[in-house]
Amino acid sequence: MQGKVAVVTGGAGGIGAAICRQFAEAGARVLFTWRSHEAAAQRLLEALPGSGHQARRLAVEDTAGLTAWAADVGRDAGRCDVLVNCAGITRFVPHADLDALDDALIDDIFRTNWRGAFAAVRAFRPLLAASGDGLVVNISSIAGVTGMGSNVAYCASKAALDSMTKSLARALAPEIRVLSVSPGLVDTDFVKGLDQKWRDEQALRTPLRRLARPDEIAAAVVSVATVLRYSNGCIIPVDGGRPLT
Repeated sequence: MQGKVAVVTGGAGGIGAAICRQFAEAGARVLFTWRSHEAAAQRLLEALPGSGHQARRLAVEDTAGLTAWAADVGRDAGRCDVLVNCAGITRFVPHADLDALDDALIDDIFRTNWRGAFAAVRAFRPLLAASGDGLVVNISSIAGVTGMGSNVAYCASKAALDSMTKSLARALAPEIRVLSVSPGLVDTDFVKGLDQKWRDEQALRTPLRRLARPDEIAAAVVSVATVLRYSNGCIIPVDGGRPLT
């Protein structure tokens, strides 16, 4: 990835930070966004190997902000080779509690998890196409296939993200490849803060008997950029075989 530029939305979160680190370790210049965790973003920025990395406070539902950011990246870095859509939100709502899943939460989830990803691709498309080796990786979830996740809207937003991956992989080829990396439950700081009994139960329901690590999701993303170079339009699971149970 020497000489390449990787743009990561939601880079200050557990999965996003691991992706940023591994791209930087591979030699890429990393530009990432954060929304509400300024201290974590600053720590990550200072820890990344290499030089020229940048962190920007930006919510992906701010379409004008994404457009301005892409223009700044073009002026400052001169290129964008990889865009990783990692920004996302959710909240635990029992699937049977339809009243608790109110319209505002549904709109927030789709605005961030789907529309934000689409808007980022739209904003960075010219730079990605000019790269000659452009790649978009959408961080999805097996919830989009299994229908099991933090709430019904979250599952639906990830299914929509996977559908968008396929549509854009066809529409933007051959200049830009588009793929989804689809994790199972990942042992981020957020998940570690949940009930231990519940976490242990999720691990036992997974054939590999453990949760995924953020660095394993990041490794899949970097592999798409460096090794799986003929893959396009596919959903790559990193889930320990969870859908099998």
